[in-house]
Amino acid sequence: MPQLPVPIPVERAIRKLGSDISLARRRRHISQASLAERMGASLSTVRRMEKGDMRIPIHFFARALHVFGEIQALEYLLDTPNDEIGLTLMDERLPKRVYSRHGGTSGAL
Repeated sequence: MPQLPVPIPVERAIRKLGSDISLARRRRHISQASLAERMGASLSTVRRMEKGDMRIPIHFFARALHVFGEIQALEYLLDTPNDEIGLTLMDERLPKRVYSRHGGTSGAL
């Protein structure tokens, strides 16, 4: 199966995340080698991640966020309880009427 090209907004987001990780690391006075050790990654992986290399698996970005105490940012990235589009689509599929299968009355419990 041929690989699709990476959309420009995706490339831009990964580059920004890598740059932000680099900035967060430097602000905390953590070397690339130390970050790599804390993440359980190689120095080369950290360098490539900070450059926005698209081939770096997402778990390395997650590990870096964890080191910085920011893993919740990834955890709540797609906030499904507040997904307006998804909730609207679900509401559109709700039945107009609900009939009782047993012929009895329905209502509150």
